[in-house]
This record gives sequence, C-alpha cells and structure tokens, in this order.
Amino acid sequence: MKILVAEDDAVSRLILDKTLQGWGHSVTTCDNGQAAWALYRSGEFRVVISDWMMPEMDGPELCQKIRSLKRSDYTYVILLTAKTGKENFLEGMQAGTDDYLTKPFDADELKVRLSVAERILSLQADVQTLRGILPVCAWCHRFRDDERLWKTAEEYLKSHTEIDFSHSICPECAEKQKAGLAKKKTG
Repeated sequence: MKILVAEDDAVSRLILDKTLQGWGHSVTTCDNGQAAWALYRSGEFRVVISDWMMPEMDGPELCQKIRSLKRSDYTYVILLTAKTGKENFLEGMQAGTDDYLTKPFDADELKVRLSVAERILSLQADVQTLRGILPVCAWCHRFRDDERLWKTAEEYLKSHTEIDFSHSICPECAEKQKAGLAKKKTG
C-alpha cells in the first residue's frame, strides 16, 4: 500500500519508515501536518499514519482536512499518539480517524491494524465497482432499481444521484423525427 507518515520526531519517523518498507509498503514521510497535507493533496495515499501533536497542523486537523476533500477513494487514517485516555481517544475518533494507536507503537499491533486497513480499503473498492454496474434491460434500456422495479434511465438516475435533467433533442434524433413526419405526410 502507499502510505503517508506524518511524524515530527525524527527517530519515530525513521522507525516507522523502515518498518513499513520492510513489510513491502511504499512510504512517504514528512515532519509536520502542513507538509503532510500538501503531500496528501498531490498524491494518492491509501493510508495516512499521523502523529497527533505536530507543528503547523496537528493530526486531528490533518484528518479533518483529508475528510473534507470527499475523495471517491477512501483514505484510512491511523492516529499515532502518546495521548491516552477515553477523552483523547474520542476526540481523535471524532476528528474522523479510523484507528488510534498509542506510542510507543508495537510493530505487531501496527501490522494487524494495517491488515484491517487493507481489508476495509478492498471492500470499499468493491463497493465502488458494484456502484458502477447498472442492471439495464437489453431491449428497452430501463434500469432495475434496489426494489427490483424497472425504471427509465431518467427515473433511475434521479433517484440514485443528484442529477437533474434538461430535455432537448440531439441532431440525429431530430433528423429521424423529421423523416418520420415526412413519411406520415406523404403516406
């Protein structure tokens, strides 16, 4: 997986980098939240591991910014911190993180949590693929909806998206209509 690590402590950053690369991940590291935000926007990271307390932007704020982008491909965020206790856990999770790991991190625990991240991201990719498959009748071109009712393309898209329709006639259909009207007049 492509992982972005945001950690201001150089030793912790190096340990994370070497550990993750040793497990076969592609890792990009930085030393503050603002740099992580810039890297995140320019890359396609599937996982972000962020320290909570960093200069320029902390981990929860970074997570909130990641969530605000509303990308179609989900990013799994792990907050890594020395902060413990229920209040800190809740604050981190309410910021939009997917997982919370306390320092010093245990390599086995991180590895298991990354396998959960891979599973979640794989399921999310499957859902995206399934959303892209539309059950359409080969003859009448109506769509089957979630209640197994057949609807016109316009009805289906209006009920499943925020699309609104503006009606007009394309040049090919206009010509066919003119030809059909001309036949009726001469026939």
